[in-house]
Amino acid sequence: MGFLIRMAITAFGLWLAARVVPGIQIAPDATLVLAALLLGFVNAFVRPIAIFLTFPITLVTLGLFLWVVNAGMLGLVAWMLRDFEVAGLGAAMIGSLIISLTSWVGSSFIGSNGRYEVMVTRRG
Repeated sequence: MGFLIRMAITAFGLWLAARVVPGIQIAPDATLVLAALLLGFVNAFVRPIAIFLTFPITLVTLGLFLWVVNAGMLGLVAWMLRDFEVAGLGAAMIGSLIISLTSWVGSSFIGSNGRYEVMVTRRG
């Protein structure tokens, strides 16, 4: 269940990035869901390898190169899908920023077991 919720959040981030960033175009049909699914798999399997290989650059740039890695993952997914286009590195970087922020905000409400969670603090 948590996987589906996170995929929906990623799909929303992709949709939002396609609406906001002029260089990103995605067909509104099943391509959006397929792109979200594929982005999840790419981030799970390819991104760790890319982070490992670019660790010295990431270290020198104090972690800012991870933004370029995220943009590369978005570009890789766009390269794999016919109805998903990213016009260049600038569009990919802005798009990956929007998708990351959307996923971060959405995932902050979802616990590790995939359920909607709210923390309540009581003063006593």
